[in-house]
Amino acid sequence: MKRILITGATSGIGKALCLLYQRRNYDVIACGRNQQALAEIGVLKNVSTLNFDLTDREQVIEALATLPELDVVILNAGSCEYINDAKNFDGDLFARVITTNLIALGYCLQSVLPKIKKGGQLALMGSSASYLPFSRAEAYGASKAGVAYLAKTLAMDLVKDEIHVCLINPGFVKTPLTDKNTFSMPMLISSDKAADYIFKGLLKGKREIHFPAVFTFTLKIFAWLPDFVWSFISTRMINK
Repeated sequence: MKRILITGATSGIGKALCLLYQRRNYDVIACGRNQQALAEIGVLKNVSTLNFDLTDREQVIEALATLPELDVVILNAGSCEYINDAKNFDGDLFARVITTNLIALGYCLQSVLPKIKKGGQLALMGSSASYLPFSRAEAYGASKAGVAYLAKTLAMDLVKDEIHVCLINPGFVKTPLTDKNTFSMPMLISSDKAADYIFKGLLKGKREIHFPAVFTFTLKIFAWLPDFVWSFISTRMINK
């Protein structure tokens, strides 16, 4: 039986991944800070839970100190907040998002990397928002661009340890986070569908998993074009 650790396991993509891997007879370690939601998942066969706040370094290190060997680690937890007034920049909001989405990864990596077996997998949850700049996404986009760089450098440096690193870049996925969005979310998919994409991508050993393909490839094409092209398009979208 293979063992997988998943952070942000109490809702959205993380919860869908836990349920999918549990059905596939993996030994699942579900991590989160919502104790009640963790308790609901923890009653399932082959699921154990760890309750901690990933932005608290001491909590992370203490909770993960006695981990067994791991075959797969998916560092999925994250948050999304928007800068609604760039001129009056909210530094506290920026710090919150960067801490949750990027700095907390460092706390987790310190604890989980020594536990991943040779031939194991590490997956980091990025976002297709890192391909291009989007209005109001100064904090979220910057954090996910950092995750992308982190994943790519880890992929190079962990080759000698035989640990495969994958970057996950979803498009719009229906979760409690995206339910708060007031703007149009093209090609929105369910958390279950997102989990299926991730599961299949990791089985194939992909270095990047991005979905849905039509949406993410469209963003990639715009990212390859000169910056002024996307700047012109995005400005027209904002001013509509």
